[in-house]
This record gives sequence, structure tokens and C-alpha cells, in this order.
Amino acid sequence: MEVNVSQLLKEGVGEERIFEFQDEVEGFRVEGRARLIRTHRSILAKVSFKTKAKLICSKCLEEFEFPLEVEFEEEFFPTRDVETGAPIPLPEDEDLEGFSISEKHILDLREAIRQYILLSLPMKPLCRPDCAGLCPKCGHNLNMGPCGCEREIDSRWAPLRKLLKEQEDGSSET
Repeated sequence: MEVNVSQLLKEGVGEERIFEFQDEVEGFRVEGRARLIRTHRSILAKVSFKTKAKLICSKCLEEFEFPLEVEFEEEFFPTRDVETGAPIPLPEDEDLEGFSISEKHILDLREAIRQYILLSLPMKPLCRPDCAGLCPKCGHNLNMGPCGCEREIDSRWAPLRKLLKEQEDGSSET
């Protein structure tokens, strides 16, 4: 995902290049498209990509594939003037954040993509929205069916349990 942007840096503001890519970033197989646009001080990269992450469900501890579709925009600042080769200081504006283009005018999307993958991963991944998790007694995966353990109910719920049982017994008699 390295792109030589020396020609784009020589062109006027608003010029753009589009390219598609397939590569591996930190163990993730990534497919996507990048639109590189020349600005007055940098290259603006508008990137969209797809990948799949192998995650562990936070409830049942099973591994599953989690599809990711990510879009982002980032500025890449040149470190050398393309015409003279003179060093260019990076902007010192604290509101500006971005990536740099190498001294050989190579724009590498890998680090930006890696960061956006990590930001897109869920904090508590679930294999499915209705994951039943594990039995707290025996550890059986409840997505595969009940485990046979007797459920202990908090003693504070006993009056409600008794009321429910009485109601069930009363409705079965009619």
C-alpha cells in the first residue's frame, strides 16, 4: 500500500489519483480503494476498505469472524520538497494531525489502516447479538443447548418464585 506521490505533489491543488489495493496489515487481509487528492499543503487520502477480524466472543469464548468496513480521511504531509529536495517542516498547528510522506515521496497507508482497524474493533465482541454465554457452574456453552445444571435463584426472589408456582398450579386446575 505504498504509493509514489511525487507526480501528484508536482500537480495543482485538486488533482487526484485513485487506486485499489489488496494487502495484509498486521495479520488482516485488507481490500480497498484510496482516493488521493492534492491540497495546498498535503495529500488528502480518502480510503475505504474491508477486512475480517478473528475475535473471541466475550460471552461464550468461541472464536468467530467479524466483518469490518471502514472509511476514513487522513492528511499526509510531505517531508521533502518534490522540486528542490529541501526538507519541509511538518505543520506545528496543534489541531492538525496527520501522517508524513517519506523523503522519497512514498505515501504508505499501512499505519493509518492499522490504526483504523483497531479503532473499529468492538470492546466486547459478541459472536451474535443473542449469545447465551457460558453456564456459570459447569462452563457449558449455552448456545449449544441447556447444560442440565440446577439453576440457583437468589433467595430474595423466592417469594416471587412461590407466587409464580401458585399461579401456575391454579391455572392448571381450571
